[in-house]
Amino acid sequence: MSINTFGRLLRFTTWGESHGPALGAVVDGCPPGLELSEYKIQPYLDARRPGQSKFTTQRQEPDAVRILSGVFEGKTTGTPISLMIENVDQRSKDYSEVAKAYRPGHADYAYDAKYGFRDYRGGGRSSARETAARVAAGAVARLVIPEVAVLAWVSEIGGDGIESANFDANQIGNNPFFCPDPVAAARWEKLVDEARLAGSSLGAVVECVAQGVPAGWGAPIYGKLDADLAAAMMGINAVKGVEIGDGFAAARLSGEQNADPMRPGPGIPVFTANHAGGIAGGISTGQPVKVRVAFKPTSSILTPVETIDREGQAAEIRTKGRHDPCVGIRGVPVVEAMMALVLADHKLLHRGQCG
Repeated sequence: MSINTFGRLLRFTTWGESHGPALGAVVDGCPPGLELSEYKIQPYLDARRPGQSKFTTQRQEPDAVRILSGVFEGKTTGTPISLMIENVDQRSKDYSEVAKAYRPGHADYAYDAKYGFRDYRGGGRSSARETAARVAAGAVARLVIPEVAVLAWVSEIGGDGIESANFDANQIGNNPFFCPDPVAAARWEKLVDEARLAGSSLGAVVECVAQGVPAGWGAPIYGKLDADLAAAMMGINAVKGVEIGDGFAAARLSGEQNADPMRPGPGIPVFTANHAGGIAGGISTGQPVKVRVAFKPTSSILTPVETIDREGQAAEIRTKGRHDPCVGIRGVPVVEAMMALVLADHKLLHRGQCG
């Protein structure tokens, strides 16, 4: 079976393919009475939209969202909210070679092995285009958690990372890389452009922090907040790794180094470190929730790569068309959306059990 729904109380289902007539999401479980319009969703889709610089795919999609249900007189009704985004700039002819042979690193062979049939036009559901629907759903989720501020940025491209001393959140929206370090952003222009001109691609790391999450969200053992965050981030196309807090670096620390010491505070403890990323035992601690997400290099590249065709014969493929030289760049709004969706779900779950 195919599983296209995520969440427990706040659930969202995405639908549509990269080269179909439209794609979208249905958000169910949203509380009633929240102010919602296309104008509140569109800015997040605009941040993810393709074709805004030479460092992303040149596919020109306005990504204009339409609300088809679940809203009346500008407010959510408590019924399913259906969101639709039309595809207007498909070029399916670019994928004639992909119909015959598999792109290494992409989901072509895996989909064929599972279904015995696949939509080769842009990869169908395996395309990063699917994430536009998640961003739209994430905009709805943000209404459920007004007390939380979610911010993501690119911290590394092609192995070249930012300097923490140069971090300036105000710079994230001032360059095409969602980069908080203007010095690194200048380096990345050359780095990504060289990969683009060479017909290749680069990977990236996206970091995301949620400020204002109170202590208590999440549940022990099988409903852990960090487990759901990891599942949400790993469900993003092209993601190959997720870390919570210090992640793998924590394995190289001693117990006293990894501890998050606490001091008395005004009604709540004051933490002097946050190695755990704001989550302990699967439950939020009141500290910022921190996640790092690793995006692989885009698999659709112009550089010829050895592969096999559908008959199992040796072949070579180079993918024509318009593709991101670094798909992780546009992953920033997607990571923010998935963070918001998980936190909103856990807020409702916590309220349902604990009041």
